[in-house]
Amino acid sequence: MKIGIVGAENSHTAAVARVLNVEKACGSARVVAVWGETRAFAERAAEQGQIPQIVKRPEDMIGKIDGVMVDHRHPKHHMAAVRPFLEAGIPAFVDKPFSYGLAEGWKVLQLARRKGVAITSYSVLPEQQSFRDDLMKQIEAAGRIYSVLSTGPCDIKSKYGGIFFYGIHQVGLLVQAFGPDIETVEVVRAGKGNPNVMAVMTYRNGGPIVTMECVAAGRSEFALRATGEKAIVNYVHRMDANAYLAGTKKFVKMFRTGKAPYTSAEILAPVAVLEALDKAVRTRRCVRVAKLPC
Repeated sequence: MKIGIVGAENSHTAAVARVLNVEKACGSARVVAVWGETRAFAERAAEQGQIPQIVKRPEDMIGKIDGVMVDHRHPKHHMAAVRPFLEAGIPAFVDKPFSYGLAEGWKVLQLARRKGVAITSYSVLPEQQSFRDDLMKQIEAAGRIYSVLSTGPCDIKSKYGGIFFYGIHQVGLLVQAFGPDIETVEVVRAGKGNPNVMAVMTYRNGGPIVTMECVAAGRSEFALRATGEKAIVNYVHRMDANAYLAGTKKFVKMFRTGKAPYTSAEILAPVAVLEALDKAVRTRRCVRVAKLPC
């Protein structure tokens, strides 16, 4: 199986290529070509991941690959980048966040559906063993969850999409752990000179109230504490020895089988929350999360 990667600014490009080309962890699947935002980005990824070809245009891969990974740091580039491959019938993994808005993401998912092409997107955090074997077991044992505190690195002024960049990790984890039915979001800023913010989220139908700590200054790690009916959940996220292996295996399996691991609703749920959070940052108001079109 031949895979191409569009985008090389992100460190994920070389990391995934090492899993496939160096460690050969997914059978015969190999990254055979890469396009970079700059030649230097492409050359660095090609060297680190042993990718044999650098192409001048992403479209130069069409007809030569069986699947594509789209890997820009800023999600505003993702939908335009993936469209030509879907049109050509090539399945796609779009690195998180899937899109920079709900509407454009839905249009691309509809395109994939019309073409009968598999497409997916996800954060690697919920793909780690600690998420399944530690966090989810703690949540199950805690019974009904009343409140949640999530912590992780995130800079709302990031040039790669503000809260979308890195905020996707916490939001993706929250949606998978507690469900997608977040109804409202509000962002509270710290005092002058402190770039950290707290996002407060409410769930529909009596779900937990969530506080998401976005840490731009100071040491941080992904962690979660929740108050349950029967127990307290205390979780510090631990990455697998190879943090990219499980996620890479998942999209390679999709390329082989044509079966997407997540539904359109599951892909778009984090985008809807991030879009509302981004609006809350800009307006400094409480924002209602848009309902999914699917």
